[in-house]
Amino acid sequence: MKTEFTPTRAALLGGAALALALTAMPSGAQDHTEGAAQSYSPSLTTLAEINVEIPGRKPDDPVITDEEFQRAANIYFERCAGCHGVLRKGATGKPLTPDVTRDLGYDYVHSFITYGSPAGMPNWGSSGQLSEEDVDLMARYVLMEPPAPPEFGMPEMKNSWKVIVAPEDRPTSKQNDWDIENLMSVTLRDSGEIALIDGASYEIKTIIKTGYAVHISRISASGRYLFVIGRDAKVVMIDLWMETPAPVAEIKIGSEARSIETSKFEGWEDKLAIAGAYWPPQYVIMDGATLEPLKIVSTRGNVYDEQTYHPEPRVASILASHYKPEFIVNVKETGKILLVDYTDLKNLKTTEIEAERFLHDGGLDSTHRYFMVAANARNKIAVVDTKEGKLTALVDTEGQTPHPGRGANFIHPVFGPVWSTSHLGDDSVALIGTDPEHHPDQAWKLVDSFYALGGGSLFIKTHPNSDHLYVDATLNPDEETSAGVAVFKISEMTADADPEFTTLPIGEWAGIADGQPRVVQPEFNKDGTEVWFSVWNAKDKESAIVVVDDKTLELKKVIKDPRLITPTGKFNVFNTGKDIY
Repeated sequence: MKTEFTPTRAALLGGAALALALTAMPSGAQDHTEGAAQSYSPSLTTLAEINVEIPGRKPDDPVITDEEFQRAANIYFERCAGCHGVLRKGATGKPLTPDVTRDLGYDYVHSFITYGSPAGMPNWGSSGQLSEEDVDLMARYVLMEPPAPPEFGMPEMKNSWKVIVAPEDRPTSKQNDWDIENLMSVTLRDSGEIALIDGASYEIKTIIKTGYAVHISRISASGRYLFVIGRDAKVVMIDLWMETPAPVAEIKIGSEARSIETSKFEGWEDKLAIAGAYWPPQYVIMDGATLEPLKIVSTRGNVYDEQTYHPEPRVASILASHYKPEFIVNVKETGKILLVDYTDLKNLKTTEIEAERFLHDGGLDSTHRYFMVAANARNKIAVVDTKEGKLTALVDTEGQTPHPGRGANFIHPVFGPVWSTSHLGDDSVALIGTDPEHHPDQAWKLVDSFYALGGGSLFIKTHPNSDHLYVDATLNPDEETSAGVAVFKISEMTADADPEFTTLPIGEWAGIADGQPRVVQPEFNKDGTEVWFSVWNAKDKESAIVVVDDKTLELKKVIKDPRLITPTGKFNVFNTGKDIY
């Protein structure tokens, strides 16, 4: 087991530079002139598109015009809110409210914005990411009271809600000859679309307009409906039974969001959907056939450990329990995992589990009983028993900023069943034992950790039919590293030595000459015989999807098409719907 980590340059990639990056910024001085972030649009948010109401001015406020204030608010929402919070109350980063910034003074704040800090503040000015004029503007802006984006409640949701095809007008049986279970729903980030690609023929079956920068795709329990949610908080529901699958309902649930899920417990299949928002901090439960909003619940409240009020605890990942009629809702800033009983929305019952702060992404273990979620800024994995409804363990990954996606479950030759995560902040892979019945000594403990290709990993993946574990290095600033993938052979892993890995040159195989394409998110086909990789380039350059034979690790197919604009996340319908990862 590796006991010491050497953070790579990936630890220096904080801020709002890449669409898939965490809002939690790892520590380390940050030079934004050298990272791959410059190849992409810096915007991670749609809040920057909103004109905010300027708070009441005070006599001692800095001189700033209305136009300058709006520009400063846009810059803040794009680049700063992920760490410091929409209301500047602090999240992963420190508070930037006037009671703090005015004590520091204009000169200090100006210097801090310009040069950054070893604790993780980007050097926005010296890197050239902000002009001298913008640094001056932002230094003045944070001395003033912060504006609040508008709330988004039931009237706004109802106004945005559209039933495009009523349930009674939809097909009563499948009207196409597509192998729906082997479809890939592929996010086309910058075109505001998804592509549905056939997993056998590699044909792009259709392109569907969605919201901006779809974050995830989720499948209803029956496998019929595909739900996507964009960063603009727009949910689109797609009927895969139609002759050509198309949207049948849509809704906006806020100004910015990340998560969507549907009910999966027996007897509740396809009946409800739930979406969680970053702004306003809330989740909404909807009708599973029409997306009609039924129940909005705010997540504002007290941080679990400090017991202090937080005004904007964002809703991160949401999963559906297989053991109870419950949704598993992760509230990032307060460190709480909510088990929401959806059987009676009028008398809503919620189990509130104190876990750890800055909850982000995660998935279920191989039995679907235990939920594993990364508290990324605290370098821990929280384990929840969804059957008993309580916290089982908090596991330190010994790596920096775990980012598992949904994680990867496999049988280790020595440790038995494990769940694994890679990390954004260093090049480590952590394995956590998940079998309390047959391997009690290893259960809910870090049983092994070892080096992968490089830091900046976003996703780790395997499949029950595969003997390979794939780890990307998407955010690594080194071009060759970010264009490759590490592959470990599971059957050859031991307890005594770090496993060796093979590097697949996915970017080279894609044959893209222009730009700096980055490889992201391994995703298996239904049978676990192929693994697909997005080769994600700038929006004005060529991108691709590369398909690899899992048995031989040889190139099988390169999918290229002018319509594949910034492909990022890919979600196989069967594996996603059945929580196989």
